[in-house]
Amino acid sequence: MSCADPKTFNTPDEIEVRGLSRSFGKTVAVDRIDFQVGRGELFAFLGPNGAGKTTTINMLTGLLKPDAGEIHYHGQRFDPQRLTLKQLIGVVPQHNNLDRELTAAENLLIHGRLFGMWGAELQQRIDSCLKFADLTSKRDTPAGQLSGGMKRKLVIARALLHEPEILFLDEPTVGLDPHSRRKMWAFLRRINQQQRCTIFLTTHYIEEAETLADRVLIIDQARIIAGGTPEQLKQSTGNFVLDIYRADEIESEFFADRRAAMQRLEQLDTSVRIRETTLEDVFLQLTGKRIAP
Repeated sequence: MSCADPKTFNTPDEIEVRGLSRSFGKTVAVDRIDFQVGRGELFAFLGPNGAGKTTTINMLTGLLKPDAGEIHYHGQRFDPQRLTLKQLIGVVPQHNNLDRELTAAENLLIHGRLFGMWGAELQQRIDSCLKFADLTSKRDTPAGQLSGGMKRKLVIARALLHEPEILFLDEPTVGLDPHSRRKMWAFLRRINQQQRCTIFLTTHYIEEAETLADRVLIIDQARIIAGGTPEQLKQSTGNFVLDIYRADEIESEFFADRRAAMQRLEQLDTSVRIRETTLEDVFLQLTGKRIAP
């Protein structure tokens, strides 16, 4: 069964978070959040810059100590000092942190040795990861000479080298052009399905969460404000939107079905547009603002 199949979400939680909090001085970055990630999910944390996404992922991966709360993997409380738990996860930071002078293969080699991998096993994993990321032809190319999309793929391949069960990606497509972004989405789906890997990604791109994620949590101002599948979130607001153009502003009204929207349209004598609801509409309804691109 594919790990993207929703039926697999009935298995024990891969990650469980309870009351997680973190402040920096007087600034609350994450405020008592709770959530679970099911085994095999492609899970998105959606919110604007500064909402608390990166702080959360840093706590989940042991880079930052929480002020309060608990993190559990497979029912075991997370301790960054426990190597067995750390080996469950792979981490892709927001910014590429490759050694630009080393080749693609050499970047993977160093990572593998940090995880105690040596000899034929390590070389086999390097070959496998480069092939999976379509980077075999760039094996001996210095990382600094790769395109932005290739660098991103190499960072992800590096995180997959030790075969983690969970892959964390912080804003994986920031800085990529629209074409490269879509190719990256296909790559992440392939990791989720073919590598049978749970994926936890943070993003501020509405379309990214809507296109990729099996389930989305929306975070704003350090708190989780909604969660569910993309369809569930949109249905909670209304399946159809009537955009009403008035002078220098647009008013949006939401309806459960197209017929209700059409009936409302017939009552208006101004310019209007009917369209399907997006996650951006959900965020706007919940917060009164849009997520800046």
